[in-house]
Amino acid sequence: MNWGERYQPFSGFNAVYVGKRSQLVTNMKSLRKIWFYLFSILIFGIILGSSSDSHAQTDVVLPETTQAILDNIWVLIAAILVIFMNAGFAMVESGFCREKNATNILAKNLIVFALATLAFWAVGYSLMFGLGNLFIGVGGFFLTGESATYGLDGMTLAIPTHFLFQAAFAGTAATIVSGAVAERVRFISFILFSIVLSGLIYPVVGHWAWGGGWLVQLGFIDFAGSTVVHSVGGWAALVGAIALGPRLGKYQGGAPRALPGHNMSTAMLGGFILWIGWFGFNPGSVLAATIQVPYVALTTNLSAAAAALVATLLSWFRFGRPDLSMSINGVLAGLVAITAGCANVAPWAAVVIGAIAGMIVVYSVALIDQMGIDDPVGALSVHLVCGVWGTLAVGVFDFDQAGLVQFITQFIGVIAVGLFTVIASIVGWYCLGLLVGLRVSNNQELAGLDMSEHGIEAYAGFLKVADAE
Repeated sequence: MNWGERYQPFSGFNAVYVGKRSQLVTNMKSLRKIWFYLFSILIFGIILGSSSDSHAQTDVVLPETTQAILDNIWVLIAAILVIFMNAGFAMVESGFCREKNATNILAKNLIVFALATLAFWAVGYSLMFGLGNLFIGVGGFFLTGESATYGLDGMTLAIPTHFLFQAAFAGTAATIVSGAVAERVRFISFILFSIVLSGLIYPVVGHWAWGGGWLVQLGFIDFAGSTVVHSVGGWAALVGAIALGPRLGKYQGGAPRALPGHNMSTAMLGGFILWIGWFGFNPGSVLAATIQVPYVALTTNLSAAAAALVATLLSWFRFGRPDLSMSINGVLAGLVAITAGCANVAPWAAVVIGAIAGMIVVYSVALIDQMGIDDPVGALSVHLVCGVWGTLAVGVFDFDQAGLVQFITQFIGVIAVGLFTVIASIVGWYCLGLLVGLRVSNNQELAGLDMSEHGIEAYAGFLKVADAE
């Protein structure tokens, strides 16, 4: 084939172009006329607008409208940050667990937010913020009719904005459970319990404390959810971990045995993602774009930093080496602990709260292990124990309310939420055990949940290290 034959198709293109050229020229003339008219209208509008009273222009956008727009944009951004925390949880949990279960953990952390969103949309949001009584909200299911009437009183948030932010919190409460029951829970059981937790258990507690319920009437303070989110997830995880029992090989002769995680790189990156996401979690809970937002961010960061340092130093002292896993959990412990009082404590108090949380998490992880409760990632220590500490700390360090009365109020809230969540979780896990079963078989657990539950490996083609159960 010669060069002319090779490029023969271009001659067809040229023929089409020549045939259409006259029509194209005509169309271009028409387009120039259209652009001329549009440009003339634009110039006329500019001249007309510049001749009007400038004061009248500023009155068009009222300060309230501008503030409402800013509030909704900020809370939407905060909701996105909280949603992104699911990636952080997935990376921390999978990194702290063994490689044969990585896909399973990633799948749980992905699906849990989808489930929480739909369950919270269907019933949870209405139970939490709908019209009702001191114990439960009613009405407005599927975001229809009267919903969020109390939650939006005195605020400028649109219901879609408020819902997305609260749905992100519901997803957080559910994903806390994932880490504590990792490496032995059936995928279907976890899915079903996540629906119950995010659609029923969490919203009821949320109504008590944030939806006009009896706890807020009592004076209970939990600004961003040390109890409402983290302790609820922690109590539910505790029941699940006890119901499932420890992983195979975790205890030998009654003594706990370390089952090291497979990837500290992802665990550390996940910890940083959670740290960043918390700047949506706590400052976003202001629910408005005000000067309080950066202050809440400040106390949040101070507590996380203090907890990370204390946990690192204490683990170094106890074990003779700085333990990275303890440093990561130290950061998370400080973040959880400050969540209740982040808007109402001084910066120095935030440091104290975080430092104590850093100590608590190190001793709590060891104590829970000794009690025979298998928590692969330390979720109970971080979210439950430090959530309780952070809630009680409000009664000690709050700007205006600190004192014995407030401490007792905080204590009542902790106990009430704990009892309700534990009882509801026992019922939930027990029913699921009867219906579908809670735990995979021994053979499935030994093979790994990636293959037995999902039929896919997280690291296909990579050299594997066999477990020694």
